[in-house]
Amino acid sequence: MPATRALSLRRMIVRMSSALLACERLALMGLMYLLTGLILVNVVTRYSHFPIYWIDESAVYCVVWLTFIGASAMTRLRLDFAVTMLTERLSAQHQKFAKVISTGLVVVFGVALIATCVLWMDPVGLARAGFDGRKLAADTFNFLYTERTQTLNWPTWVLYLTLPIFAVSMTVHGLANLLEDLELVPRTPPKGFQLSELDGVN
Repeated sequence: MPATRALSLRRMIVRMSSALLACERLALMGLMYLLTGLILVNVVTRYSHFPIYWIDESAVYCVVWLTFIGASAMTRLRLDFAVTMLTERLSAQHQKFAKVISTGLVVVFGVALIATCVLWMDPVGLARAGFDGRKLAADTFNFLYTERTQTLNWPTWVLYLTLPIFAVSMTVHGLANLLEDLELVPRTPPKGFQLSELDGVN
């Protein structure tokens, strides 16, 4: 039974990673279309001498979300950058060991980033303050929930949600990659991404 449960847990992690990757693919396509549209509208309105003042900030935050979501997807697709000057001189067994260590460090970084986001966003403190951002700021000097963007006038914490989302998704992808590197589960080919062997650098 314990072996069956462990296998079930491993498969669940890989399925979660695949589902996240599918969502990230849709989000990336949507954000790319949105960014292209924002830039085109910005060019046209500026040329017409009727610029829309909030488009620049919208484009910046769009790029930020694209960056973090794309980085998470690249982790699962194994398109993250790697320096192989040392590992390419190792034996096949030692290369596999080095790859496991590298993937494990990605998971460690993801977990550390989750912990940092929890400390920074302080959901427990916010709940204790009755979900009142001003009260939380007065008690802890954490002004995250009181700040707003300059032109859009959106709450900044909504835009900063990309960090905890990235931390969780990268951790799940890292765990799935680690299970595959340890040969505890078979490798799952990504769906919706056409990759050749030359596309991956890690």
